[in-house]
Amino acid sequence: MGVVEHEAECNGGSLEVKALVATARTFPFELIGVDGGPLRGEVRSQAPAEMRPAVVVCHGFKGFKDWGFFPTVAGRIAQAGMTAVTFNFSGSGIGPDGSSFSEPERFRRATPSRDLADLRSIWNALRDGCLLDALPTPSAIGIFGHSRGGATALLHASAHPECRALVTWSAISSHMRWGPKTIRRWRKQGMIEIVNARTGELLPLGLDYLEDLERNGERLDPVTAARRLATPWRVLHGGADETVKVAEARALCAAAPEATTELVVIEGGSHTLGAQHPWAGSTVQLDRALDLTIDWFVRYLF
Repeated sequence: MGVVEHEAECNGGSLEVKALVATARTFPFELIGVDGGPLRGEVRSQAPAEMRPAVVVCHGFKGFKDWGFFPTVAGRIAQAGMTAVTFNFSGSGIGPDGSSFSEPERFRRATPSRDLADLRSIWNALRDGCLLDALPTPSAIGIFGHSRGGATALLHASAHPECRALVTWSAISSHMRWGPKTIRRWRKQGMIEIVNARTGELLPLGLDYLEDLERNGERLDPVTAARRLATPWRVLHGGADETVKVAEARALCAAAPEATTELVVIEGGSHTLGAQHPWAGSTVQLDRALDLTIDWFVRYLF
């Protein structure tokens, strides 16, 4: 295959918004998260009692399973005949109502390693057929991740070659997103406050994050993970991403095996491919990314 980089043009009107199949059903589940609190998620499937491929969906930093495009991503996966598993990381800060930032202490303790542990819990329960009653073991499992969730998905896939397919959108190439001045203030104060652009809230992030990177920097490095990845990987990135530059996608792909990695730059695509929260409808960039994502999972999971 080779590491193929090409611009995916998005011509207005050239892509139709796919209607989600009404028969796809949603089933909530709850596991124990890495912090001992609830790990809340949902399963979407047209036929949950049938053995079929599954895709685990990972949201990013300040995201959650019901943000913007994630329900649409899960719906399209289910529409294509697979099972979609979405969940909120323990450190998302999102409470039981699925949208309010009502668990700030859980967000304060969030780290990349804890995200990985939560994903591993979901993966193991799904693989072993104990995520939901009557949900059988999948015939194959893939992972989808956006932004920091893309790095989490990559790190998991690189350590679990049984992962049959990986798709990331706007994945980060490094977990360290702050400069020296901010880090010094962070250490001095014992926390930094992250602005939630959606609500205007200030979200506290403690020292656990920095300490995790200090102890586990190489294990948590997405570029290092890309070098040892054996899973077929489609890397999608918005050409106008204002949060994670396209250079990060190129760095990841330069490290990944050429034969099983493909980079697609979505022309004009922002970090969220134009999607908003609350959901205000799709965009041509998002439609293109959805088509490319489903194509990859169908190709490698069936």
